[in-house]
Amino acid sequence: MPLNAGDTGYGSVAGPGLSSTVGGSESAPLLIPEDEPEPIQQWQPLSKEELKLTAGSPGWKKVRCYLVLLFWLAWLAMLAIAIAIITMSPRPVVTQLKWWQKSLFYQVEPELTLEKQAEGSWGINALCDELPYLKSLGIGALILQGLFDKKAYPTNNATGERIGTLPQIQHLLAESNKAGLKVLLNVCDVDLLGLGDEAGNASKTSGVSGTVHHALRFWLEQGAAGFEICDTDAAYSEKTLLEWKGVFKEFGSEEEERIVVVKQTSDVLPLLKSSSHSNVTVVDVVLKSILPTSQHLLSSEEVAAAIETQLQTKEDDFWPSWTVGGKASRDLKNLLLVLMMTLPGSPAVSYDEDINQTPSVSLKVNSSHRDTNISLDVSKNEEKNRRLAVALFTSLSHSRAREKALQFGSFTFLPFNSSSSSSSSNSTLPSPPSPPILAFLRSWGCVHFLILLNVGPGLRPLDPAWAPSLPKAGVFVSSTRMDRMGATSLEALELRPHEAIVIKLFEAGSYS
Repeated sequence: MPLNAGDTGYGSVAGPGLSSTVGGSESAPLLIPEDEPEPIQQWQPLSKEELKLTAGSPGWKKVRCYLVLLFWLAWLAMLAIAIAIITMSPRPVVTQLKWWQKSLFYQVEPELTLEKQAEGSWGINALCDELPYLKSLGIGALILQGLFDKKAYPTNNATGERIGTLPQIQHLLAESNKAGLKVLLNVCDVDLLGLGDEAGNASKTSGVSGTVHHALRFWLEQGAAGFEICDTDAAYSEKTLLEWKGVFKEFGSEEEERIVVVKQTSDVLPLLKSSSHSNVTVVDVVLKSILPTSQHLLSSEEVAAAIETQLQTKEDDFWPSWTVGGKASRDLKNLLLVLMMTLPGSPAVSYDEDINQTPSVSLKVNSSHRDTNISLDVSKNEEKNRRLAVALFTSLSHSRAREKALQFGSFTFLPFNSSSSSSSSNSTLPSPPSPPILAFLRSWGCVHFLILLNVGPGLRPLDPAWAPSLPKAGVFVSSTRMDRMGATSLEALELRPHEAIVIKLFEAGSYS
C-alpha cells in the first residue's frame, strides 16, 4: 500500500494557522521573532560652539544672576550677624589706673648713722646706688621709714641726727626721680600736730598747723610723692587730711598725683567720710597686713587661717595695699610673696636681703679646712636662695605689670574641697588636720589666672571635681621654686609643701 495513497493520508498535518500544502508547510517559521530594542543614546559633552550657544541663552543668564545675588545676600547677612554679636557681647572695660594703683611699693628703712655707713651696710648713699637695680626688678615706689624723729614734726630744719643730713635726703629724692621711682615719706607715730605736750592748747594748734603745711610744701617741692601715716595718728582725721589734699593740689597733676597712704594697725579701719566734700577722697591707699601681729612665728594652721580670712573679706571702697605684717617661717616666705603679688591692690614688699644687689651678709673663712668647706657650702646655699628670690620677684612683678587680670581683674575666692587631702601614712594614730589648699581666681574678660596656695607641710593633689566649671588646661606663669614651666592639667597637678603656683587657664586645644 502506497504511503501517499490519498490526500488525507499521513503526509502532512495542517496545524493551527498553517496551510495543509507542501509549500505552506515549508515556508512557516518555527519561532516568532521578538522586536529589536531601540539603540541607547550615550551622553556626550557639549562642544565649544554648543556651550557658547547654551550659556548665552536667556534662561541661564537669569539663573546666574539669581545665584550671584543669593551669594552676596548671604555674605551680607553673615557680616551683619557677626557685627551684632560683637556689639551686643559684653566687653571688659579697661580701667585707667593711676600710678599708685599700678606701682609696686618697696618699704625700706635707711640706716644713716655714720657708723653704719662706715660698715658698708644699708644707708642713703648705698640706696642711691641701688635705685636702677630696684627699678629693673619692677619696683615703682619707695616708702622711706624712720627718717624723722618721732618727737618732732618733719619740718625742713628738724631732720635730726638720726637720719643724717638734709642734703642726703634731697639727693635721694632727686636720684629717685631720675630713676623713675616715686618716693613716699613715712611719718607714722610722728607728732605732726605738736599735741604730744599736754600743755599744748587750741591756741597753739593753729600755729602748728601752719608749720606742718610749710613742711608738707617743702618736701613736696623736693619731689616727695606723698606721705604714709598710721590710723592711730592724730593726723588721721577728716579735717587734717582735707587740708593736706588742698596742699597736694598745688603740686599734683594727673600723672604726678600726690597721695596719702594709711597704714592699718587695728583690726577694723575707722573710715573717714566727707559729707561736705563728697568728691574728695581723703585716703588714697590703705596698707593692710596679711598676718596678724605676733611675737612668735605663726604655725602653718595660723597662717592658713589668716590668709583665708583675708581672702573672704569683702572688698572696701578704698584701694588696698598688702604687706606680710606678722612673722612666719622662712618656708612660707615665697608663698606669701606670691599671695601679695596676685591679690587685688598694690603689693608693699619690705626690705629683703635676698633681693638686694649687694647683700651685706659676709661669711668668714676660718683656717680649718673643715670650717672652710662648711662656709663654702653655706655661701653656695645663700647664693642659690638669693637667685631664686630675685627670679621669683622679677617674674611676679613683670607678670603683674603685663597682665590686666592681675592689675584690676575681678577676684573670686574658690573654696577647696577638704576631701582632696593627701592620704596619710599607714600609721593608725590620728594625725592633725592639714591646712586646706587655698585658691582664688583673677579674671578679666576671657583671661583667667588661678592662684593655688598649699600652706601645709604635706603633698596635696587637686580633686578633679573641685572646680568643674574651670578649664582643665593651663600654663605655668610662676611658682615658689621657679621649676614649673610649660603646659599643665589641673587633673594631674600636685602641690608640694609650702608651695604657691600661678597658672594661666585656657580651654583645651587653645591658648590665649
